[in-house]
Amino acid sequence: MDVGMWVLLPLTLAKMTPLLLAGLGGLASEKSGVINIGLEGMMLSGAFAAAVGAIASDSAWIGLMAGSAGGLLLASAHALACINLRMDQIVSGTAVNLLALGGTGFFLFQIFGVHGSSPSAPKLPMADLLPFTGGLFRQPVTVPIAILLALIMWFVLFRTPYGLRVRATGESPETARAAGIPTDRIRWFGVLASGVLAGLGGAHLALGDLSQFVERMTSGRGFIALAALIFGKWHPLGVLGACVFFGFAEALADGLQVRLSHVPAEVFLALPFVLTMVVLAGFVGRTRPPGGLGRLD
Repeated sequence: MDVGMWVLLPLTLAKMTPLLLAGLGGLASEKSGVINIGLEGMMLSGAFAAAVGAIASDSAWIGLMAGSAGGLLLASAHALACINLRMDQIVSGTAVNLLALGGTGFFLFQIFGVHGSSPSAPKLPMADLLPFTGGLFRQPVTVPIAILLALIMWFVLFRTPYGLRVRATGESPETARAAGIPTDRIRWFGVLASGVLAGLGGAHLALGDLSQFVERMTSGRGFIALAALIFGKWHPLGVLGACVFFGFAEALADGLQVRLSHVPAEVFLALPFVLTMVVLAGFVGRTRPPGGLGRLD
């Protein structure tokens, strides 16, 4: 393996992390039966809240918690609309995305008096994942956290009684309700967890990749996370593998952009999305979402 490929490996880990966190968030929501296409907005809200919290407190850790709270806030609105008010889940998720898109730009100007990007914020601490590589695999702490969360979610969903109740709610809400399972409460928790995880993904972008908030900085990653959820067939380890693939595609696009500087940059920006479409169209095969996905009655 040449030096270029070695560089791609840590870059892949950095690129996959926001996708993995948002994808796990989507999994938490959709395993309980609630469609969540608002991951993009929750990530963007989390990125903004993380930057504001880190700048105000001069602490990246507080910024990370603020990021999760930012995603949680929009997830609460989505849960209220879908579970209590019985709104169409696609419409609610779209509204969440639009609210985050306009709201973060508005509050960026109200708080900092600027458009485009915030002042610099403290960066997240780094963790050396492979110490013997001379710092090549030094990554923000959110990288190992994201991988650990994927393993924890697999254990909770498939090795605990609570996970069984979540899967029962997502597969057949009527049967689960007849068995005495509090389906609305489980769905609320699933949607709220999706907001926290997507917000952490946004916080990684603001405080791990960069050290500031930039308007529209999620750049469609919430939708790629949804694709990873489908590609991974609604399984935590499948989502992890899919996010590694999409993270590698993004890292490869960055590497090719440096080596092939004469090629228009838009070609490389489009590469991850093109691969997403190719994978979903030709390589996923027959996938079956949770049987009760989108059904609340």
